Amino acid sequence: MEAIVGQENQMLTLIVLAIGLMLLMSLAIVLFFYFSRRRVIKAELDKANLEIDHQKEMLQSIIITQEEERKRIAQDLHDAISSKLNVVSLNANILGEKDITSVEANKIGESIYKVTSTVLENSRRIAHDLLPPTLEKFGLQAALEELCEELIETQKFNLTYELNYTLGFLESNAELHVFRIVQELMNNTIKHSEANDLNLSVNTEENLLSLQYQDDGKGFEMESMRAAKGLGMSGIEHRAIILEADLTIQALEMEY
Repeated sequence: MEAIVGQENQMLTLIVLAIGLMLLMSLAIVLFFYFSRRRVIKAELDKANLEIDHQKEMLQSIIITQEEERKRIAQDLHDAISSKLNVVSLNANILGEKDITSVEANKIGESIYKVTSTVLENSRRIAHDLLPPTLEKFGLQAALEELCEELIETQKFNLTYELNYTLGFLESNAELHVFRIVQELMNNTIKHSEANDLNLSVNTEENLLSLQYQDDGKGFEMESMRAAKGLGMSGIEHRAIILEADLTIQALEMEY
């Protein structure tokens, strides 16, 4: 009888231990999933915060770029148009004086004609910079060819270019972004690089457009470039994001 009771006690103990072990395993599994879920949630939150920070940086970059563009346009309008129209206004007032001679009137008239011709030319240039008519009428290839020829005509750079762009490959808005990227690259070369030789190639193949640009300038520091919000490179990066393009920048470090 005692042996039977002992066996029953052992069985009961084993059952209790088994139940306890199962409970511990269940608790461990619950805790594992709980902490795993917390890690997943934390990772998702960190990723979302990084994306938000990135969007904030891009928005700030866009705003700064837009403000700089507005300042540039305002300065162009003031230098190229407003100041010259003031000269026209002053000369027109002189023409209204009673004691002015015909010779003086003719000279003033010639001056007004020259100034107004310059104003018209400057206004066309500003309008061209804002929205190149060649791009709107004939597409990206023609606009890039015109841009390259304008740079070659300055006789300050040796530019070689190869343009094999399929008409209508991109929508008009995307073509404008590509044009602005090339335009900004050239502007950076002109203003900062001290380069002599430039090379541009644009090719379309199946569903891919490739754009390569390089010059033999003095280079720049990548970190300084990225930290300089609102500069041309920031605008290029932003346009590449809009185009969902892969952007690779290789720069020689500046030598001092």
